[in-house]
This record gives sequence, structure tokens and C-alpha cells, in this order.
Amino acid sequence: MADGAGPLDFLGVRKSLTGRVWRRRAADEGITRELQLRHGLSEPLARALASRGIDADGGGDFLNPTLKSLFPDPSSFADMDRAAGILVDAAVSGRAVTVFADYDVDGASSAAQLVRWFRAMGRDLPVYVPDRILEGYGPSPAAFRKIKDSGADLVITVDCGAAAHDALHEAARIGLDVVVIDHHLMRGEPPPAAALVNPNRPDDTSGQGHLAAAGVVFVLLAALNREARRRGLFEDRPAPNVMDWLDLAAMGAFCDVTSLTGFNRALAAQGLKVMSGWRNIGLKALLDVAKSQGPATAFHAGFILGPRINAGGRIGRADLGARLLSTEDPEEAAALAQELDALNASRKEVEKTVIDEAVASIEKQSNFDPDAPVIVAAGDGWHPGVVGIAAGRLRERYRKPVIVIGIDRHADIGKGSGRSQPGVNLGRAVQSAFDEGLLLAGGGHAMAAGLTVRPAAIPELRAYLCEQLAGEMIDAAAQDAVEIDALIAPGGATRALWTDFQRLAPYGPGNPEPLFAIPDARIERPIAMRGGHVRVTLVDSSGQRLKAVAWRAGETEMGQRLLAGGGGLHLAGKLKPDDWQGREDVELEIEDAADPRMAVG
Repeated sequence: MADGAGPLDFLGVRKSLTGRVWRRRAADEGITRELQLRHGLSEPLARALASRGIDADGGGDFLNPTLKSLFPDPSSFADMDRAAGILVDAAVSGRAVTVFADYDVDGASSAAQLVRWFRAMGRDLPVYVPDRILEGYGPSPAAFRKIKDSGADLVITVDCGAAAHDALHEAARIGLDVVVIDHHLMRGEPPPAAALVNPNRPDDTSGQGHLAAAGVVFVLLAALNREARRRGLFEDRPAPNVMDWLDLAAMGAFCDVTSLTGFNRALAAQGLKVMSGWRNIGLKALLDVAKSQGPATAFHAGFILGPRINAGGRIGRADLGARLLSTEDPEEAAALAQELDALNASRKEVEKTVIDEAVASIEKQSNFDPDAPVIVAAGDGWHPGVVGIAAGRLRERYRKPVIVIGIDRHADIGKGSGRSQPGVNLGRAVQSAFDEGLLLAGGGHAMAAGLTVRPAAIPELRAYLCEQLAGEMIDAAAQDAVEIDALIAPGGATRALWTDFQRLAPYGPGNPEPLFAIPDARIERPIAMRGGHVRVTLVDSSGQRLKAVAWRAGETEMGQRLLAGGGGLHLAGKLKPDDWQGREDVELEIEDAADPRMAVG
């Protein structure tokens, strides 16, 4: 069974096979006991909850997050009431409106919510999604002129627009009103807009800056219903049921990797319940083509549905995701899902090529410094649609912020994307580089950023980011620990234990999935699997066994030690259900390993 005690430097591991210290999550004993008593929790679960900063008063909302108890007042968002008034006016007046969306899941799910609300009000809205390669991220003056020429006189931007100063000034010049719904970091004065709703604008007091754009849009829908009801618009017609679209808000929360705390946790948790009904025919078609099934989980959102929706914006037609999530036509949904699934398969091949070439580029650089606070990799012809995924994979490999830039020599342009380590605000540094004139465009948020740069400026950009982030990276590296929730033996890894800890789900930033440590496990039956994965069986001193897998570990030091089998290793990993052939068991997804002989007591 799980052990509730242990030192902060866990099992004496100061340096694991991935170079990290192991620590037991610190939990106040008094809060742990109070959580046990008040909420009827097991000691290991109460300790895990306390270690995540949850006390007994907050335990109820965390374990059972509801919209009723956690929904913020829409009016607490700057410009929310103004935006609601403008959009309700447009809905009843027949004003020509276009939704302008980013090309990722958050943009698509944000756009689909607005399309569905207006459709329920008797209006069909067109959606404009910029081409990632031809138009880049977010609104541009040319795109707004094109929309104006199409006959629109109001644009709603979702998941973009908050930093689009040039585009919004052009919109004002040509008489195109713009309502911005965004969540990205902002600096300085807001650009001119009819309304700009963004919980991360400097003067916003909502306290909801961790929301994805889809979450902000969901709050907007509540504001729209409230404003329409105030005007008496629902006296002879039903109000749109925004709860039907909570699955879309959850997709944005999961796929934009937002902090699953507070109201955003309620959106994610309750959104999965709505998603599990699979009433959105686009999501259901995508589930079918992926040969998966429900009930919906964070894994469905982040690893089955999300990558396929994103594939359209990465290497295909940018509007496919928004169309899929908005459609009510089963035949169209099936066709779009098939197309996105095929694009996702192609995306994987392109991504692998970029990652392999990026690793070679990084490690063959004559001036490569393994201790540099930031890695910047650039290569000719790397597809700009996959550089973000590549950056994420390389961040996992090198445990530091990584920016991957694809260079188009013909246009003399590099388009890049970065992913960061917790505690290192990459978006702020990229925005600062733009302010310093090192970039043609750039911005983002703490954990991710995008940029456009002249290839000749990349060395200077690398040096600037290293200088800017050196201090943050020192602190982040010191905190880059494997944080263990409980110590177990293979025989103690039971379905009952997994079920108990599932009360902490859904997991994500702000609420990491529980990690369990297994000391001195004997490794048997090692198998190298296709894709670089390693599967083993763990055996404890009493002979009890537990299946385990280490994803994409085959070429790492940890993977090689697992494949060697034999003597004990300390292992840390996540418990996952194993329902193969009807069994109700668990297996361990190995996150890290340590040699007990290298542990320092």
C-alpha cells in the first residue's frame, strides 16, 4: 500500500538517470489530517491534495469542481459587458459579422462556440482562419482588408488579436469594428478595438488569467445570454443552452495546456462529462476515425482529438478544425475527420524528420553549450507547422526552454516556436526581443511563444534570450525535481489505489498527475518496441509483478538500463488502467529511474 512518510530528498536520489533530484511532495501534516477527517479521504490521497496547496476548506471544490460554485462574474472581465452589448446588437440587427480564429484547437473550439451561439440565435457566421505559412499568426492588415471587402463590418477575433496593433489600426482606418477575445500576454497600451476581453490585459481584475481563449469565450456566452435576457429576447424563444458547448471549452483548456485550477478546473472536469455524451458530431467523428471510445478523458482531449484537430492548421487547410467542431452535418463531419486523420499521420512523419535534424544540429554545433539556459535550433526547410511540437519534444529531452525555427531562404524569413520549462517565462522574453528589434514578430505566454526572425539575426537572438533567461533558468533548474506522491511496491500498485487517486483528476499544470516511486525493482522481460518504447515487468522481493512501459525511452540512458534488465532500479512513474481483454488492472508508465548505488543517503 502507499506509504505516507518519507524525506524530501526521496530514496536518497540526488541525480537520477535523467539528471534530476527526487523529492517527496511536501504536505502539512495538520492539513492532511483535516482533509482526511472532513472529506473522508485516505491518508495518501489527503497528503497528495495538501501537497497541491489545497486545504480542508478548498477540498470540496477541488474534488467536486462545479460551475455553480466557481463561475466568475462575467462583468469582472474588462470590456466583457461592452463586448456582450456589441455582439447581442449584431445578433438582432443582422449586422455582417465574421469570426477570425487562430488555427489551433483553442482557436477552433473558441470559434465553434461563437458560431453555435449565433446559430441558436438564427444567424450563421463565417469563420476566417489565417493560413499558418502564407499569413502567419493572428490578424494582419491584409486579412482585415479582405474581410472588409467581403462585406463584413464587425470581426470577432478569438485566441488572437490582443497584440495585433498594426491590424487593429488598419481596421479602424477602414471602418471595420473589432471585438477581441484573447488570453495571451499583453504589454503596453491595448490596441484600438471596439472591445478587448482578455484576462491577461494589464487592467483586468477578474483573476482568470490562466484560462484558455475557449474558457474566456465560454464566459462570454454566459454574458451574451445575460444581456439578451435583460433585453427580453428570450420571452418567446429559448435561450441558447451554453452548457451543451462545455466540451469545446474543455478542449481549449486541455490542448492549450492551461493551469487546471479554480474555475478552469471546473470547466475541464465538467466539460469532460459533457464530452462523454459525444453529442458534438465533429468530436464523435474524430473519435471514430481514431478507433477510440469513451467516456472522455484528458487523454482523449490532449492526445487523440487535439493533435488531429491541430493537423489542419499545421500542414493542411487552416479552417478544418473550426469547421469540424461547428458542423451539424454528419456527412461533412465524417469527411473532415477523415481528412484530419490523414493530415495527422503526415504531420507525424514531418515532425520526426524535423526533430532528428534539430537534434543533429544542436549537438553538432561547434559552440553548443549544454549548460546554456536556452536552446535555439534552426534549419532550412523545417515545416513551420511542426516546429512547436518539435520544440516541446526537445524541451523534454534537454530539460530547458527550446526554440525551433524553420528557415525559408527564398523569403529570407525564419518562423519559430518555443516551449519552456516551468518557472521560465519564455513569452515575456520573446516579447522583449521583439521590443528590442531582434524579431519581426513575436509573443506568447509563459510556457510557449512564437516568433518571426531574419535568419541573420538568429545568433544575436540566441545570445539575447540566454542573457535574459539565465537567472530564471538557474532557479528553474534547481526546482526541476521529480516530485513523488507516494512510495509503493509492485504488489501495492492496485486498481483500488489508482481509483482512489483518480479523485484528483483531471490533471494538468497546477495539478500534476500523481507520481509513485517503486524502490529496488527487479527488471524482467525487457522488450524494445517499435517507436523507441521499452516495455518491462517489475518484480519485487515477494515475487509480485507489475507491467511497466517507458515511452520514447529506447535511446536514452534510462531506456538502455531498462533493456539490460536484471538488478534493481528505483523507478518513478504514473499508474494507468490496464483493461486489456477485460481485466481491471494497472500498469506503470515510467517517468524516471535512478541507480540505488548512485543515491546519496
